[in-house]
Amino acid sequence: MILTLLSAQMADADELNEFFVDKQDTSQTDTVPELRAVYRFDQANNKVGSIKNISLITAHSLPQLIKGELPGVYVSESNGEPGTSQQMFVRGLNKPIFTNRDIYSTQPLIVLDGVPQIGEHPFSFDIQNYDVERIGPENNLLTTFDIDNIESIVVHKDLATLAKYGPIGVNGVIEITSKKSLGPDKKRISVNSYGGFSARPAVTTINGSYENAFRKQFYDLFTTNGRYNEDDVYPIYLSDSLNNNYFGPSNWSDSYYHNGYNYGANATVAGGGNRSNFQFNLGTIQNGGTAEDTEFDKLNARFYLNLRPFNWLVFETLVNVNRLNRDRNKNLRNRYAMMGYFPDLGAPISPNKEVYDKYLDEFDKSFDNNFNNLLGGFFGLQFNVDRLRFKTKFGIDYNEGYRDLFYPSTILESNNFASNYYGYNQRILIDNTLVYDFQNDANYFYFEAGNSFTWDVFKYNYAYAFKGVNDYIKINLLGGDQNSSVFPKQLIYKFLDRTRHNMISVYGKGSYTYDNTYTASLMLRYDGSSNAQPTARWFFSPTLSLGWNAKNSLMADNEQISQLNFRASVGRLGIYNMYDNYSQGPSYTAQIGYTGNMIVPSYNAFAALVRPYEVGWVGYDIPWSYMDEVNIGMDLGLQQNKLQFSLDAYVRDTKDQLVMLPGKRDFGYKYQYESGLDVRNMGVDLGISGDIINKSQLSWNSGIILGFNTNKILALPNGLDEVAVDNRLLKVGERVDAFWLLENQGIYLTDNDVPQQSGQLLTYRAIDLKAGDPIWKDQNGDFNIDDEDRIVKGNIIPKVSGSWNNSLRYNNFDLNLNFYFNLGRSIMNQEMSNRFNFIENENAREIDAIKEITYWEKRGDYSKYPLYNPWSSVSPYQVNQSLFLENGSFVKLRTVSLGYNMKDVLSSKYSKKMDLYVYLSANNLLTLSPYSGRDPELVNYLGYDLGYSLPLPKTFALGFKLNL
Repeated sequence: MILTLLSAQMADADELNEFFVDKQDTSQTDTVPELRAVYRFDQANNKVGSIKNISLITAHSLPQLIKGELPGVYVSESNGEPGTSQQMFVRGLNKPIFTNRDIYSTQPLIVLDGVPQIGEHPFSFDIQNYDVERIGPENNLLTTFDIDNIESIVVHKDLATLAKYGPIGVNGVIEITSKKSLGPDKKRISVNSYGGFSARPAVTTINGSYENAFRKQFYDLFTTNGRYNEDDVYPIYLSDSLNNNYFGPSNWSDSYYHNGYNYGANATVAGGGNRSNFQFNLGTIQNGGTAEDTEFDKLNARFYLNLRPFNWLVFETLVNVNRLNRDRNKNLRNRYAMMGYFPDLGAPISPNKEVYDKYLDEFDKSFDNNFNNLLGGFFGLQFNVDRLRFKTKFGIDYNEGYRDLFYPSTILESNNFASNYYGYNQRILIDNTLVYDFQNDANYFYFEAGNSFTWDVFKYNYAYAFKGVNDYIKINLLGGDQNSSVFPKQLIYKFLDRTRHNMISVYGKGSYTYDNTYTASLMLRYDGSSNAQPTARWFFSPTLSLGWNAKNSLMADNEQISQLNFRASVGRLGIYNMYDNYSQGPSYTAQIGYTGNMIVPSYNAFAALVRPYEVGWVGYDIPWSYMDEVNIGMDLGLQQNKLQFSLDAYVRDTKDQLVMLPGKRDFGYKYQYESGLDVRNMGVDLGISGDIINKSQLSWNSGIILGFNTNKILALPNGLDEVAVDNRLLKVGERVDAFWLLENQGIYLTDNDVPQQSGQLLTYRAIDLKAGDPIWKDQNGDFNIDDEDRIVKGNIIPKVSGSWNNSLRYNNFDLNLNFYFNLGRSIMNQEMSNRFNFIENENAREIDAIKEITYWEKRGDYSKYPLYNPWSSVSPYQVNQSLFLENGSFVKLRTVSLGYNMKDVLSSKYSKKMDLYVYLSANNLLTLSPYSGRDPELVNYLGYDLGYSLPLPKTFALGFKLNL
C-alpha cells in the first residue's frame, strides 16, 4: 500500500472509488485549493490496498476488511462464528479492560457518509449474571457496509483530525464514504457477485479411553490404589469401558463440523447530469459457518440523490436500509450464561454420533429468531454566497434488535425456557457549519465555525421464564397476556430500561497558509454532555497543528523527490462518560432474589429503587476525563511516487479516568469509582510501498504497514502506587493490559523439596505445600505464597501489528498476496488450565467447568505441562500463573487471489465501456505461531483463550465484478 499526497481536485471519481485512505492532518486540509488533500493508499499507481483488491477477502464486516491494512489500527477477531462482533483499537489501549462492558468505551467512532453511527450500548450487562455476551441478537452492526459500494475509508488518529468529531471520536474515527456520483452525463451499472465455501476444519477426536489414559497418569503418581480418598468419586461416564456412548467411536465431528456455503451479490445503478445525480444499490450476503449450522445473512438497500437546482444551492440525501439475520450456535456455555441456570454438569455430551444426533434432534422443538433492522441516512443543504458557504445536515442512525427464544424441557432437565428481547438504539444529529476563506497574494486564510446537537436513546425490553406447562405452548412474554399461567409467576423475570445521552458542541477553526508551503491551524471547541456531573457539564478543547511542504520550499526542481511533507499537532480532547450513572443516575437491579438471578426489586409488586451495591459507589466532583496528544509526521515520495514512505510518531496521555477501587465497604458497596487514572500510549505508525518491477506487461508492487504501540500507567487515584481490581493489578510504571501471575519454577517432587524455615514449611495462602505442588516463586520472601507474590507480566494488545501486501500483474492477470501479523503479544491458555484442572471442574457448577461437545477434541500440547497433584488444596492448575502464559505472536497468509481482467477481450467483441473482472480468492490459509493452542487469534478481550470460540475458517470463493 502506498501513502501519497493527492490533490482532491486532481483525482477523478473513478480513481477515488479504489482508495483505502489513511488520513493524517496535513494542516493544509481545507485551506488553499491546491493543498486540500488527504493521504491515500494510491491505487492509481499500484493495486495494493485498493478497495477492489481488499474486497477479494470476501470480508463481511468493517473490522475484517481493515484488519492489518491501516497502521495503528489493531483488530481482534476472537470468534469464527459468522455475524459475531470484532473489536478495534486505534493506537493502543488507554484504559484497563475488566469486563465486556469496558470494551464499548474503547472502540473507535464509525462515520458513514458524515453520520456518526451509534452502535450498541452495554447497559444491559447490568442485568446479566455472567460476562459472556450481551443479551439480545448480538449481531455485528459493522456488517452493514457493502464493501463494493465503498469509495474510501479514512482513519483519523491524531488530534488534528479527531478534533472535528469531539468527545465521541476520542478513540479514533473510521470514516466511510460511499460511492455516489460519477460526474455530469455519466452512468454506471455494476454487478458484483461471488460464491464459495468455508472449509470444515480437520480435528482429532478422542473418547473415554483417551480421557482415562490421560487421567491415569495422575492416579499412578499420586495414589496407591487408584483412588485418592473416599471423597474422590470417579466420574460414572468414564467408569464403564463397555459403555459405547463414551468408549465407542468418537465420530461426533461429522455432525458438528461441516462446510459452510457463502455467496454475495451486489447491483448498482448510477447516473445523472449537470444538475442532479443519483445512485441505487441492492445487495445480499450469506455467510455459512463451519460448525453447528451457524449462518449469517444480510440484505441491504441504499439510495443517494444529489440536486443542484441553483448555483448557490445544493441538496443531498442518502438512505441506507439493512436487515441482519443470524443462526446462532448451540453451545452450552452461552446458553447457560444467558439463562443464569446451570443444570447437572457431571456428564458431558456423548462423543458418539448416533447419540449426539438424537440430542441435536431435540433442537427441532426449539426456535431462536435473531435479527436486526437498521435504518440510517441524512439530508443536507449547502448555500454558497461568494466565498461564504453554509452547510446544514440532519442525520439519523437507528437500529433495532429482536430475539425470540425457546428451549424444550428435554435438553434442560425437564425445565423449558423462553425469552424475548426487543431493543433499539437511536441517534439524531443536527450539524451546522459556516465557512469563509480568502486569498491575498501568497497569504491564504480559512475560517470555520460550527455546532452540532446529538440526541442518543438506548432502550430494551427483556423477559425470560422457566418451567412452562409444556413444550408446545410458547408465548411472547413481552407482548402476550400478562396474566398468563403458562409459566409460574415466580419464575418470570422482566426488565425494562432506557438511557439517554445528549451532547451539544460548538467550535471554531482558523487556518493560515503562506505561499502554499507553511500552514498553521487552530481549533477551539466546547462540548457539553448530559452524562457529566452537574458541576462539570462542559469541557474546553484546543488543538494546534502545523504543516510544512518542504518539497515546495527547498527542492521544487528536484525530480527525484516528488513529495516531502512534515506535520505536527498538539492538543487536548475531552472523553465523555458512556454511562449515565456516573452523573448519579439510578440503577434498577439488585442481587436480592433467592434464585440467584438478577431481578428488578419491588415492594408489594411496585418497582423500587435500590442502591447499586454491586455496581459501585459513584461519588461527587468527578471531572471530565481527557486526552492530551503530541503527533509529528512526515511523508516522502521518490521517483514520481514509485517509492513512498509515511511515518507518524505520537505520545498520547489519557488522564483523569475513572477506575473501580475497593471501598465503601462500611456502606455496603463492593467498589467505589475514583478519577485519577492516567495512561500513556506511545507509538509509531509506518507505511512503506514501492514498485519493485514496473514494466508495461509486468509489474510487482510491495508494501508494508506497521503499527508500533506501547503503554504504561502514569498515575492512579489518590496517589496510589498500585491497586488490585478483578484479578488484575494496576501498577504505576507497568502496562495497563498486563497479566497478574504467579511465577512457576517447577514442581516439588518430594515433601523434602519444600523449603522450611524454623521448622515451618513454605505455604500457599497458609496451606502447607507438598510433593506434587507447583514451585511458585516467593517474590517477597515472607514464606507464604499469595497475591503479594504475583508479578505483572505479558500484554494483551500486540506491540506490533500490520501487514505485508504484494500485487503482481502480468498483462491482464494479477496475483495478490496478503500477510497479516501480530507481534509481541501474550495469551493465557485457559483451555489447557481447564483440561488439567479436571478434578475441580468435574462437578463444579461454574461457567468455566462447562464441557461442550468439543471436550472430545484433542487440542494443544499436553507434554509441555508438568503433572501436578490435581487433588491438592492449592489449586495447582489455576489459570493465572506463568505456566499458561504463552507467546501469542503470529504471521498469517491471510489472502491469496488470482484475477483476470477481461476488458480487452470484451471491448473487441462488445463495447469499450464494458469491464469484467473474474477472480479466485482463498483466505486464512496458513498460520505460523509459537502458540500451542488452536489459533492465536481466538482470544477474548482479556487475553484468555477459553477454547469455546468457533474456529476462523479457511474460505474459498469464485467471483466477478462487472461494470457497464
